[in-house]
Order: sequence, then structure tokens, then C-alpha cells
Amino acid sequence: MNAFGLGGRTFRRLSIRNKLLAMVLLPLWVVLPLLGLLLLWWGNEAIDRMLITKVRADLAVAQGYFERVLGEVGSSTAAVADSHALQLALGAPADQIVPLLQRFKEREGLDFINLRAPDGSLRYSDSGAVATLDRRSPAFTTAADGDDRTSVEVLAPEQIALLAPTLQARVAVPLLDTRNAGPTDRTREERAMVLLSTRAVRAIDGRLLGHVQGGVLLNRNLPFIDHINAIVYPEGSLPFGSRGTATLFLDDVRISTNVRLFGGEKDERAIGTRVSRTVREAVLGRGNTWLDRAFVVEDWYVSAYQPLLDGSGQRVGMLYVGYLEKPFTLLKYATLASIGVIFFAVMILAAVVSLRWARTIFKPLEQMEATMRSVEGGALGARVGHVDSEDEIGRLAGHLDHLLDVIDDKTQALQRWNAELDAKVAERTAQLADAQAHLVRSEKLAAVGQLTASIAHEVNNPIAVIQGNLDLVRELLPAEASQRIAPELKLIDQQIERMRLIVTQLLQFARPNEYAGYVENVAPERVIDDCLVLVGHLLAKTSIEVRRDSRSAGSVAINRQELQQVLVNLLVNAIDVMPAGGTLALGTRDLVDDSVEIVVSDTGPGLAAGLLAELFQPFVTRKKAGTGLGLWISRSLVERYGGSITAANRSDGVSGAVFSVRLRRDASA
Repeated sequence: MNAFGLGGRTFRRLSIRNKLLAMVLLPLWVVLPLLGLLLLWWGNEAIDRMLITKVRADLAVAQGYFERVLGEVGSSTAAVADSHALQLALGAPADQIVPLLQRFKEREGLDFINLRAPDGSLRYSDSGAVATLDRRSPAFTTAADGDDRTSVEVLAPEQIALLAPTLQARVAVPLLDTRNAGPTDRTREERAMVLLSTRAVRAIDGRLLGHVQGGVLLNRNLPFIDHINAIVYPEGSLPFGSRGTATLFLDDVRISTNVRLFGGEKDERAIGTRVSRTVREAVLGRGNTWLDRAFVVEDWYVSAYQPLLDGSGQRVGMLYVGYLEKPFTLLKYATLASIGVIFFAVMILAAVVSLRWARTIFKPLEQMEATMRSVEGGALGARVGHVDSEDEIGRLAGHLDHLLDVIDDKTQALQRWNAELDAKVAERTAQLADAQAHLVRSEKLAAVGQLTASIAHEVNNPIAVIQGNLDLVRELLPAEASQRIAPELKLIDQQIERMRLIVTQLLQFARPNEYAGYVENVAPERVIDDCLVLVGHLLAKTSIEVRRDSRSAGSVAINRQELQQVLVNLLVNAIDVMPAGGTLALGTRDLVDDSVEIVVSDTGPGLAAGLLAELFQPFVTRKKAGTGLGLWISRSLVERYGGSITAANRSDGVSGAVFSVRLRRDASA
């Protein structure tokens, strides 16, 4: 809030020119760039999401083709298992079965095919007769279980050598050092990843005669991976010079890929390189599908990796598709740069136009300001003149010139009136001297009134004694004696009554308020509220804090206007002694002597010891412009109703004065 207020004050101090420039340029150079940055961020995110969406679709296509090939391997194996020729050849010698398996392999496009006994042991392969129980082989497990299934399997070197000795040259993959790949002690990958299908061979009566297994080796299967790449990324599908790639991984090693090897020949593929550690942990470690940019061999690609599961549900490899990121990155930056250039050009153009329009506002205002400065400097004939503006500002400039003409005329008239005023001032000065003399006489009269009141009170006492003794004389004298001196006694009564009348007139002169007004039940808190309203204009000019402490629930018998007069006088005195601010405390409380106390305290300099002794005397004041009658009148008003008013310095360690007004509580309340 303080910062905002400080900024507001700074803005208010600026000239019209700077304010208009700030108002024009702030949206252009702050808001518009922020919108531009937001648009650039949104565009960058949108392009990245579009690239990820495309590679997700590419992965779906590659996965679909992979599953289709897996299904075709299963269909081909099932066709062999169901063939009548195989049924007839089961009892034939090996030299007849092996050629039959070779023909089936060629016809179905399989890399290998074998025939197993009902217990799963290997009997014949397309390479010759075999008699072995390869129990550690996944091929044996799938056949021994008796389930017809097709899955991705990983075979050890001796297992693939047993099933397809002619394919051993394609299996071994030397590992190549690859940037960002995880550490490993291996130098070669000798396992084989195959698409393996097992189908039962049954007689007409349903007896299990054996199992047919067919498979396709994925190691170095370049036609297979190139066909995936051609399906996913056909010619012309990737613009801007990008290229698409596809790869099959055994664990984290590329065993079949069309990614080119860094620093190699044009057709040399990156077989034997490994995936980055980050991707391996996400896909093979956690089983997630990777859809993001990734470092592939020697460059960054928008990549999609999906784990491949074997027949037992274990993650054994990955299927990858992706395309080169750099062309799309360049396109993205070029697009974002174009947007930025357009925004910048719009900002420049808008700023130029806005500044030209702003000039039509602040230039006439500056002309008017210069004219006013010239007039203040004494050049009364200075004028704004013509301005190139026909709006409110142009009309204002014309009004200013007209006003200056009027002021010039009025100035001349004022000079004439000045002489007349000087004469009237001299006359009023004499009248003021008479008024001041009258005031002095009034103050002296007030002093006489106090003296008169004192004399009247003193005279009342002996008059009462004389009247009492005179009545006693009438009672004690015999009737005859009383009759003889009756005229003298009557004369004494007349003179006593005359003296009482004179005393009464003196009291009316000294304290006229005692013989006016009426008494009512007054709640002190409400009177305080009214008094604070009356002195509110004085409090508003200071930084005085008002504190209330209301503990009285009773009312007092007094004239409301006179109590208000007393409290207003005390409040004004407290405000006068705290020009730099302070605390004004107002409180009420009920006392045990059936009275109510009203306390007014301040945090001013306090009361001097000499002033305390005569504070409530007339003409005693510490104000330069005061009469010294306020506290005297206040005490007189309070005492008229049987109350009292006292003054003292604060005793709580804080400087200041405390005034206490005590009034009798209203008995009927």
C-alpha cells in the first residue's frame, strides 16, 4: 500500500507531457510485450505438443505393423501345423521331414522352423534332425506348456545355434561406445530376439502329435525395420529436411535400425549403439512409454519408445520411431521470431502514432503553462495565441487568453480601488482602537463583577444576622414596648429588605446565568459525543488521538447547554496545548458518594505550579489571545449545580494535565 501511494505521488509530480508519454508507452512497451511473450510461450508449447502428438501417432503405426507381423508369424506357423503334408510326414524318416520343413519355411517367409515332440523336446529343425531337451530355452517352455501362442522371445546363443545355425552370423552385435548411454562391461550382444510362434499338431482323433515352431529373427533384420520406417515415414512425409528413423532394441542395444552411424559410411547403420541412460531408465526400468525429445546416436530426435514384453511379461527390448528435431526447431524459432518481429513493428508504429496524437494534447498545455509563467513574472501582456487544436484544449487556451484580458482590466480597477481601500482601512483602524478600548473596559467590568459577587455574598451574612436578631427582639419585647417602637422596627425591616434587594441585584450583575436556563437529566456520555462533534474541525487539523473510557451508566441534573459549554472549553484548552499531536482521553465513572466524575486529560506540557494555584481565577491564562475567563465561568456553572471542577498534572509518568468535573447524580434516574 505504501509503495502504491509512493508511486501515485511520484506520478502526480510528473508533467503532463511525461504523464501522457507514460500512459501511451506503458501499454505499448509493457503490456504488449507481455502479450507477445505469452503468445511466444503458447506458440512454443503448441508446436512442441504438435510434434509430440505426431510422434505418438507414428509409434501407434509402427506398433500396429509390428503386431501385424507378429500375427503373420503365428498364422504361418498355424498353417504349417494344420497342413496335411506334415501329418503324413510325421512317421517318415528325417531325410523326408527336413526338406518338408525347409519348403514350409520358404513358403511362409519364416527365418526358421522346427518340429518338437509332445513333451516339448526338439526333434527336427529346417537344418536337420535333432534330439535334445533344451529345457532352458523359451521355445521348449512354450511347447511343453502345450499352449498355442505367439510372442517376442530372447534366446541365448546356444539356443539360437540349435534352432537356426545358419542365422548365427546375424545374431552377434558388437557394442559401440555411445554418448549419453549408461555404463556397461559388455562388449557384445550375442542373444537373439525373435518373433516365435508355437502351434500344436494334433491327429484327427485329437491326440497331440507334437508342436510346430516358426520364427523370425529380429537381429539385423534390415528389411523388417526399413519397412516399418517406410510405413511410418513415407517419402515426403517429413518437411524441412527432417528424416524419420525406426529401431528395434534388445535391452538397450540397437539390433536393427536405419539410424546412420556417426562418422561412418552413408549406408553404415548404428547397429550396436545403445540408448541413452535416461530413456533406458524410463522405458525398461519403469515400463513407461517415452514421448519426448531424446538424443539418438549423434543428434536430437523427437522420439517415441515403447517397451517390448516377452511371453512371460518381462521387458526385454524397445520399439522406437522418431524424426530429426533440428529442422522443426529451426522452423519453430523462425516462426516465433516472425511473430516477435511483427509485434515489435506494431509496437513501433503504434508508439509513433500515439506520440503524434499525444503531442496535440501536451503542446497546447505547455504553451498555456509558459504563458502563465510569463504573467507571474510580470509580463501581463503575455498570451497563448493560436494553437493547432480545435478540441477542449484549444477552447481552453482561448478561454485563458480571454481570462487574462479580464484580469488585466480588473487589475487596473483594483489599483483604483486600492486608494479607496487605504482610506477605509484608516477609518476602520480607528474604529478597531475604540473596540479594543471597549474590550478592555469589558474585562475590567468582569473583574468588578467578581468583586461585586464576593461583596454580595459577604453582605448577605450580616443581613441574615440582623434580620434574625430583629425577629428575636419582637418576640422578647413586651407588647406595649413593641408598640412604642413599631415604627422604628418597621423602618429597620424596610432597610433590611432594601439591602437584600441590592445584594440580589449585585448577584444578578455578577452571575447572570444563575438566573436563566433550566435543569434536566443529562447523560454525560451523550454530551461528550456532542462536544466531540463541535470540536471536530479542530481535531481534524491535528494528529491527536481521542480515547474514550466510559464507566458511568447514570445521569446528572444540570442544564445540558451549560455542561456542554464547560466540556467544550476543557476540550479546546486540551487541543491548544497539543499542536504537535498527542492523546486526548475522555472518561466517566460513578463515585461512591453518589456523584459522577467526568475526566478530561491531555499529553501536553502540563500545568506549572504557580498556574495551578490561580487557574480558576478570572483573567488568568497562558494563551496569548485568551481572556482568562473560560475556566472561571466553567467553575461557576458547575458549582451552581452543587458540583466541583479540579485540575492537576498527570501522575502516571506521562506529561499532561487532568481536569475532573464532579456532578451530583440525578436521584430520580
